[in-house]
Amino acid sequence: MSELGMVYALLGAAVAVLLSGTGSAIGVGIAGQAAAGVVTEDPGKFAKVLIVQLLPGTQGLYGLLIGFITLSKIGVLGGGLADLSVQTGLLILAACLPIGVVGLLSAIAQGKTAAASIGIIAKKPDQFGKAMLFPAMVETYAILALLISFLSVNGIQV
Repeated sequence: MSELGMVYALLGAAVAVLLSGTGSAIGVGIAGQAAAGVVTEDPGKFAKVLIVQLLPGTQGLYGLLIGFITLSKIGVLGGGLADLSVQTGLLILAACLPIGVVGLLSAIAQGKTAAASIGIIAKKPDQFGKAMLFPAMVETYAILALLISFLSVNGIQV
């Protein structure tokens, strides 16, 4: 077993979780600031703004999912450690990069978009459905990155 191969694979899992989780924390924080302002003025809008505020948190969940899948694949969870070459470890690292990088950047962008949508809800709560569409469009790219990472990690022979 190559310890270096395992290190690269573990780094891939860490990148998926850390970067997407960091993006989600920042994005939820950005949207939360806007939500807190709205709720201060009108506590009745709490449920609507909370839903929009939570949207940037999904990227962190996607990264966590890829992290768990990776750890399971390499045997850290539920079995003996796989015998990974350096090349296989690097492939796993590369497979985890899409959700890590896109998760980081899209969660921050989604937080900003969610904050703007919360502004719509503050002034026109009846436009909640339309307001949800703007941050949902950003979500599309996080889902695409999740799909690529998922297919890539699963496609690597260990």
